[in-house]
Amino acid sequence: MHYLATLVGRADEPDLPPDSPEFAAEVEKYAVFEANAGAAIAGGAVLYPAETAVDIRHADGRPLVTDGPFTEQAEVVGGFLVFDTKDMDEAIELARRIPAAEQGAVELRPMVQWQAHGTPGADWWLALLWAAPEQVIAPGSPEWDTAVGLHQEFGAKSADALRGGGAVQPPATATTVRVRDGQVRLTAGPFAESADVIDGVYLFVAGDRAEATEIAARIPCGPAGRVELRQIVDLGE
Repeated sequence: MHYLATLVGRADEPDLPPDSPEFAAEVEKYAVFEANAGAAIAGGAVLYPAETAVDIRHADGRPLVTDGPFTEQAEVVGGFLVFDTKDMDEAIELARRIPAAEQGAVELRPMVQWQAHGTPGADWWLALLWAAPEQVIAPGSPEWDTAVGLHQEFGAKSADALRGGGAVQPPATATTVRVRDGQVRLTAGPFAESADVIDGVYLFVAGDRAEATEIAARIPCGPAGRVELRQIVDLGE
């Protein structure tokens, strides 16, 4: 089963620039983690700092684009991993070893579906789909089927650019993992300091920020949802 591991930290903590020695040291920690996790890792990426984000909402059928992270967000996403494990217990055992668990938190969510991706490059982007918890649609419902149809239309129109993505189960299925002073702390539910929850992800390629914004603006997210667009760091793997 696939689990989305979202790596989150406080919005008021400084981001590490991708060209800094501190960032390189952090990447090395994750390289060791991934080597130990092996085939249990089914995807993932590192993101440029949240200050480079683009936030996209929709009103009256038109996209409203704002540069920078969502101002009401108490946490920022620094990256994500996708685990392929037998159950949540195995996913938690992996999550507790992620460096982000010691510095911030790792939110684990079972995935409804996951489309694996290749090695991210310099032209890769991530779209995080956010929604209020009460607006998340339950899989298998008529509303879910309608939403799937809209995403299939988006996928067909954007097939040349898309590289991967997936949807997650409702927020009640989440477990948030933290490690403090060597002790694992588990919290039922999503990262508690956020008003919104992640409802899905897309990975795609685009020539520049403007093209990436155009693609992200076509993603169906409902009248109250939003898309957070982030560029993926090319680690040169």
